[in-house]
Amino acid sequence: MKTFQLNGTARQELGKKSARELRKANMVPCVMYGIQKDENGMPVAQHFVVKKDDLRKLIYTPEIFVVDITIDGQLHNAIIREMQFHPVKDTILHMDFLEIHEEKPIVMGVPIELTGLAAGVKAGGKLQQAVRKLRVEALYNDIPEKLTIDVTSLELGKVIKVGDLKFEGLKMVDPASAVVCSVLVTRAAKDAAAEETAE
Repeated sequence: MKTFQLNGTARQELGKKSARELRKANMVPCVMYGIQKDENGMPVAQHFVVKKDDLRKLIYTPEIFVVDITIDGQLHNAIIREMQFHPVKDTILHMDFLEIHEEKPIVMGVPIELTGLAAGVKAGGKLQQAVRKLRVEALYNDIPEKLTIDVTSLELGKVIKVGDLKFEGLKMVDPASAVVCSVLVTRAAKDAAAEETAE
């Protein structure tokens, strides 16, 4: 997986008023949930801010990254846990990160790439991709940048489900019954089938 360098500054003041002031200054409030746990067994949260412009190449992309976050000189390895956008302007309002450890598995959504020309498409059908990412569990060093799925043998009216997929070193987290892609039967395919039957 690729890495992304990000610099942050610890937040001195918390609360909605402080967050609004930070956003006006072109900064984005962030929280990183760390490896360490508190007395209740919950991850310790570290509040910090980053420049909004520094996030552009991280969030407006289909790629996934391990984020090397330096907060006041201290380096942390993390992944994006959640992003909050403005409902109208689509600008980033808040980000949550999850600190990772090379010996502890993590769950992460990985982009899908479909390869090959499906048999059902050759017969006049239409390939439809139901999801763009699949969640997998693995050590972060074992998580690939994308999951490649060969659809060559996928016929008309057939589907590929999560349960049909296997990737070495990865545990699939999404339900086995979830549809990944399918070949829809189009009118052209129906007409072609009808002509073959008539002949």
